[in-house]
Amino acid sequence: MYSSTFIFATKQFDDTFHRLDQEIAKVAKTIPGYLGEETWENSASGLTSNVYYWQSLDALQMLIQHPAHREAKAAQSNWLNGYQVIISEVIRTYGDGALEHLLGSSAKK
Repeated sequence: MYSSTFIFATKQFDDTFHRLDQEIAKVAKTIPGYLGEETWENSASGLTSNVYYWQSLDALQMLIQHPAHREAKAAQSNWLNGYQVIISEVIRTYGDGALEHLLGSSAKK
């Protein structure tokens, strides 16, 4: 399993941003191997983090190559004051069972 974390600082969003953001989220959910996503905001730093979970790197690559994703990436400076993407291989997930993670128990090793 893999995660792709998109960390960014925002400027101001417009209609084009919202349209592309919705389209990318919709497309991601249709890709075989998409497992889920989470969004986190840090009010102290002003950063937002979107974490997508993937069965494989091939599944992630399908989103990266999608035209809406490419369009958004090319125009990112219109809406963002910087970004970073982190691609990680998830080795293990675990916890005390009190929190139900969107990946459920099937991701535990």
